[in-house]
Amino acid sequence: MLLSEEQQSIIVEAIKAAEKETSGEIKVHVEQFCPGDVLERAKAVFAQLELHKTAQRNGVLFYLAIVDRKFAILGDKGINDVVPANFWQDIRNDMQSHFVMNQFAAGFAVGIQKSGVALKQFFPYQSDDINEISDEISFGD
Repeated sequence: MLLSEEQQSIIVEAIKAAEKETSGEIKVHVEQFCPGDVLERAKAVFAQLELHKTAQRNGVLFYLAIVDRKFAILGDKGINDVVPANFWQDIRNDMQSHFVMNQFAAGFAVGIQKSGVALKQFFPYQSDDINEISDEISFGD
C-alpha cells in the first residue's frame, strides 16, 4: 500500500478543510514510480484527471511517486496567473522537508493548507460552489 488508511484520511481531511474556504479544487495523486520527467508525468496526470476543466481554471495537483522519490505541484492557469512566480516552489520546499523523513501525510497537509490559503485569497468560496473534483486521493500503477 502506498499510503496507510490513516495517512489517506489526514490528506483527504486537509483537502476538505482547504476547499471549505475556496472554490478552488485540490487533488492528490500518488504512484509508486514516475517514468521520465516528473513535471511531464504530473502534466499527464493533471489532464487525465481533468483538472483543467474546473470552471475558474483553479485546480491544483499534488503529484508524488513514492518509490522514485519524485514529486511536483501543478496549478492551472487561473491560479498560476495570480500567485507569485515562486509560489509553488516555496510550497514544494516546505513539503520536501517532511517527505525526506517519509512523513507523507504531514507533507501533503502542509502543502494543501498553504495552497488553500492562496486559493481562498484569489478564489473565495461562493454559496453556489460545487465540488468539481473528488477529494479522494487517486492512485496510479
